Amino acid sequence: MSVDEQAPEPGAGHRARNEDPYARALANGRGPLYMRCTDGGILLSEVDRWCAAPDPADLSVLRRCHGAILDIGCGPGRLVSALRVRGRVALGIDISRAAVARTEHTGGIALCRSVFDRLPGEGLWTTALLMDGNIGIGGDPQALLARIGSLVAPAGTLLVEAAPQDVDERLHVRFDDGRGHLGSPFPWARVGIPALRRKAAATGWRTGDHWTLDDRHFLVLRQPRGTGPDRGPAPAGRPH
Repeated sequence: MSVDEQAPEPGAGHRARNEDPYARALANGRGPLYMRCTDGGILLSEVDRWCAAPDPADLSVLRRCHGAILDIGCGPGRLVSALRVRGRVALGIDISRAAVARTEHTGGIALCRSVFDRLPGEGLWTTALLMDGNIGIGGDPQALLARIGSLVAPAGTLLVEAAPQDVDERLHVRFDDGRGHLGSPFPWARVGIPALRRKAAATGWRTGDHWTLDDRHFLVLRQPRGTGPDRGPAPAGRPH
């Protein structure tokens, strides 16, 4: 998501506040879609890119995936579906039923579930993904990183996309289609690479490569190697 974009202000005739602009945008495969912050700020949500095929920046992430892969906040599933086409074991999770439906329609496997819910294969995933600013899920990046630490295997990898700015802020936002429809408010966060490094260290992750492509920033985080036996990857079939 990019910041400082302009969206129309909700007018006096604004009525449909509880509709789901996010679900509608995914169904249409395009925006506009914004995150409207309670302080008046606006973040642009890049639905058109999310619903398209993986771009070169996405492919740079997919090349670093190995083993069984968990895509957290998979959205419409472009990465999960691309991994499945490549014969990889990959599962997406998202709290949006529309996102899960679109993921499955494009050939991926996904569950409608929060990262903080009980998940299949906990402690067995070799690679986890937090793309498209999803380090903001739940509004508490440090809690999110700690939770993902319990999901990946010893020596597992987390690939995170962070904000291009040096930023560290917690927000409350709601989706806004710019045409008079607002979703329900939810907590979110924006984190740049320096803050992400600090939060990773505080939750036991080791930082690895940092790379940029098309003004998108990515950081590799690794779990310390465990001392127990190798527990192997998650099952290849459809999780329950």
